[in-house]
Amino acid sequence: MLHERRSRPPLSPPGNEKDIPVTADVEADSWAATLTPRLAQFVAVARHEHVTRAAQQIGVPQSTLSRSMARLEADLGVALFARHGRTVSLTAAGRTFLATVDRALSEVDRAAESVRADADPAAGKVAFGFLHTLGTETVPGLIRAFRADHPRVRFQLVQNYGESMLQRLRDGELDLCLTSPVPDAPDLVSRRLDEQRLRLVVPDDHPLASRKRIRLAEAASELFVTLEPGYGLRRITDAVCAEAGFTPKIAFEGEEAETLRGLVAAGLGVALLPPPAVPRPGVAELTVTAPRAFREIGVAWLDGHPDTPPVAAFKRFLLSRRGQLLPR
Repeated sequence: MLHERRSRPPLSPPGNEKDIPVTADVEADSWAATLTPRLAQFVAVARHEHVTRAAQQIGVPQSTLSRSMARLEADLGVALFARHGRTVSLTAAGRTFLATVDRALSEVDRAAESVRADADPAAGKVAFGFLHTLGTETVPGLIRAFRADHPRVRFQLVQNYGESMLQRLRDGELDLCLTSPVPDAPDLVSRRLDEQRLRLVVPDDHPLASRKRIRLAEAASELFVTLEPGYGLRRITDAVCAEAGFTPKIAFEGEEAETLRGLVAAGLGVALLPPPAVPRPGVAELTVTAPRAFREIGVAWLDGHPDTPPVAAFKRFLLSRRGQLLPR
């Protein structure tokens, strides 16, 4: 639906403000762009109640500041100041305007300080995403090692599945993410860091549980529990099973690898999973000898996105850990 853009109606100047010229062509969505350059000047004049002293404080010619205040009043259609020779005082409208402008400029100050703090080389922030399966040991170990040399850098940590994290990269919510498979997209830069063998996980009372190794084709008749479509590990499971010559029969789909292990322990199927951080009772984990079952782990970031110093430092650190990311 199309909406007509209308000009903001001019404010009606009360009483002796009738001589203030009114600018009628300021559109409703452009007040901020129109007024913002003059707001700090207005606050300076309001606090000093003297145009010359305000001009000296903010470093502009007095004539420029006078014209700026006149233009501000013209744009608003309201007298903000009463003139008394060399001094000025706020009108009722001016006092109302000052209270709101003070709050707005304070918010701008806080926003500026926040982004400056996040970019601080020694104590800035890194927004870092990673897969749930890397959250128990891998990511805590990485951050501990990085903070040995950067003890004050802060982390905003996000655990999610790969596609969601890549979208958050694109939306500017994340600086970096560890994901699998390693993405290949024109708007992203990615680097392979390591690979992780996948195991066939079966209940500990399963006929295959006494085996140490297995060809995946031997599990073609089994019911599988897997992650939902859209998860990287699900795509890898489907691809490895296809390479073994079969399409897995899916009994249950979940959102987290350790939940799948629990389903396997309950006898509800088998699963292709990365090694657990802590061995789980109730299951046996078999090495898959053929086809080669593994997942690549990589780091990704948005192409052309400038890095703050802490993000650049953490990126260099991750790239230096190629081949050492995961426990052997």
